[in-house]
Amino acid sequence: MSALSLMGAGGPILIVLALLSVLSLAVIVHKAIQLRGVTAGQPARDAALEEWAAGRRDGARSSVSQGRAPADRVLGFAMDRLDQGHRGPALASVLVHRGSTELAQMMSLIRLLELIAMIGPLLGLLGTVLGMIQSFQELSLAEGSANASILADGIWQALLTTAAGLLVAIPAAVGASLLAARAEAGARMIEESVSELLLIDDARKAA
Repeated sequence: MSALSLMGAGGPILIVLALLSVLSLAVIVHKAIQLRGVTAGQPARDAALEEWAAGRRDGARSSVSQGRAPADRVLGFAMDRLDQGHRGPALASVLVHRGSTELAQMMSLIRLLELIAMIGPLLGLLGTVLGMIQSFQELSLAEGSANASILADGIWQALLTTAAGLLVAIPAAVGASLLAARAEAGARMIEESVSELLLIDDARKAA
């Protein structure tokens, strides 16, 4: 059976599920490209922290500015603020806000994937229920001429939407989980790098 005939059998719900599938694939590809390098550049950040500890602040900032990971941006921001004399709770608050901004950017659209994963099976179930209602309605109208083929034809068409809903939901759920894990890894890189910088700065002040 052709794709067009299957789409006709499923009705509008199958069309909606097809659109959600295309949207889900586009989001997964976009986010995979965006999050590709969120954990990159750790050796360069370690070297920059060593230079900062040795008092070579310009070299440290230069090393960090060449990185493209969120941790590089937040670390460079923290170095600039320390150079400007910011310390204590005010600095911590600013850094938390900056880190939260980077995390929000990394997590953007992942909630959309989670939503698609949630509503895909529900739409499929709705299509199944509507299809079953239609099947039994046709069966009741057939009266004496009713046969099993009338019911069977309606049932497979109804179950088609359930399968389609699962086919949409499963990749979206897997994609959302993997991408969220990637974003969380990037957030950990931010936290570790900034925490190390603040410890180095505290040690230099205490010396």
